[in-house]
Amino acid sequence: MELLWNFINQILNHTKLSDMAMALMGLFLFSSLVQRLTTKGPMLWPVVGIIPSFVVHFGHVHEWITDAANKAGGTFPFRALPFARLFGVVTVDPSVIEYVLKTRFKNFPKGEYYRERFAELLGDGIFNADDEVWKEQRRAATAEIHAARFVDHSVKSIEELVRDKLLKLLEKLEKSNQSVDLQDILLRFTFDNICTAAFGVDPGCLAIDLPEVPFARAFEQATQYTLFRFMVPPFVWKTMRFFCFGTEKCLREAVKVVHQFAEKCVTDRRIECQKQGGLEGRFDLLSRLIEAQDSDAQSVNYRFPDKFLKDLCISFILAGRDTSSVALAWFFWLVHKHPEVENRYLSEIPKIKSWRRLQREKERSATEQLQVFTIGELKKMVYLQAALSEASRLYPSVPIDFKEVLEDDVFPDGTPIKKGAKVIYSPYAMARMEAIWGKDCREFRPERWIREGQFMSENQFKYVVFNAGPRLCIGKKFAFMQMKMVAASILSKYSVCVDEGHVVAPKITTTLYMKYGLQVTFKRRVSHTCP
Repeated sequence: MELLWNFINQILNHTKLSDMAMALMGLFLFSSLVQRLTTKGPMLWPVVGIIPSFVVHFGHVHEWITDAANKAGGTFPFRALPFARLFGVVTVDPSVIEYVLKTRFKNFPKGEYYRERFAELLGDGIFNADDEVWKEQRRAATAEIHAARFVDHSVKSIEELVRDKLLKLLEKLEKSNQSVDLQDILLRFTFDNICTAAFGVDPGCLAIDLPEVPFARAFEQATQYTLFRFMVPPFVWKTMRFFCFGTEKCLREAVKVVHQFAEKCVTDRRIECQKQGGLEGRFDLLSRLIEAQDSDAQSVNYRFPDKFLKDLCISFILAGRDTSSVALAWFFWLVHKHPEVENRYLSEIPKIKSWRRLQREKERSATEQLQVFTIGELKKMVYLQAALSEASRLYPSVPIDFKEVLEDDVFPDGTPIKKGAKVIYSPYAMARMEAIWGKDCREFRPERWIREGQFMSENQFKYVVFNAGPRLCIGKKFAFMQMKMVAASILSKYSVCVDEGHVVAPKITTTLYMKYGLQVTFKRRVSHTCP
């Protein structure tokens, strides 16, 4: 051993430091060149992996992924720092996505990486669960959401919210010619709507004076601070959580407010159920699940414990608040940029046979002027359905999603994937692939959804906006009904004019918010084409 040490010392003594540095630099460049020549996708640097490229392109990360996926033929590998446990592939290949989301569904769960970041806010809620916990919640939620009484309740709650709050607010804004952030209004609308559907409680975010609601504010903060965990290595946010400072301290305080509200809703509804012997007059998700217990209302042996109900409802609020509102914000911006789409929608209205024609001014009371569309009328709006689908294709509310690999696997295209890897797929990038959507893939063209005058849905693994496979969004019909009701009610009464010079750009988070909101003014239409 001593002889070996002496030999090494002799080498070091006769080797210049500059020579060693040059040798190391040469090794670094050589390994980088080999990687560049043998691996598809962005550069994976020694040790630091994809991080330098990600940092450089962070401000336009979605377009960067789009470009990289195009050049790589649909799928490329990535890795970050070794201790970050973040490596795998990025894909926009529908066949690979089908394999992950359906064919080998059990081998690609959300995984611990995702769950631990949302653990405080969502607990074991359906949005954050895997395996049997997820199955039980999905079965319970699906049974109630598809029940006729819940559907009727959902329709009624949307109609009332549009008629009694949204349209009255827009009337006030139009009269004052006030510029307002439409994205904020839509977020308020969907928050009130999903809280009514999930908890049977209206938080009042869309009141005419646009008040600050503590629960809504805490929920928004909790989601933002949770998303910070995806932007930094685990040791950063876990250290902050342990010592309770920075964003982790703010997250803890916001989650406390959210959980206190949810727990109170569950407790109050339990008490109401026991006192009245049931909840026959209530049709929200929480009430229906409480009444779905195994024994009578006086028993404490509930089928669904309080934590189950609390976690499930919080997950529904997260899923229902952001997706529809963000999709609508991008829709109104696209319609503003493409007036021909707006004109075609307006020309569709007179063709609806059940349209309520109110042409005589003397017959129009204030109440009648605030009438909203019926479900039957909304179903006849084929072009509006196509325009909303197209807007969501180009600007999906969840632009990137990922799964974790349980066991080594091989994709249909021959790509091997290792246990513990992440499979990232990008609906945003998929919308911009000529191989998937044709040469006009970047154009806003609702006509691609219409064949022979009928709306035609696309393969769910090509259009992954509402997830796909066993995890296909169970609220998809609810979301489209909500979006169509809002879009039809607004566009039929008002022109939505985006403020001149307002910058529209995506915010880099897990939800595709508009970075600067959407500042607009409302102009009442001269020709009354609304009911």
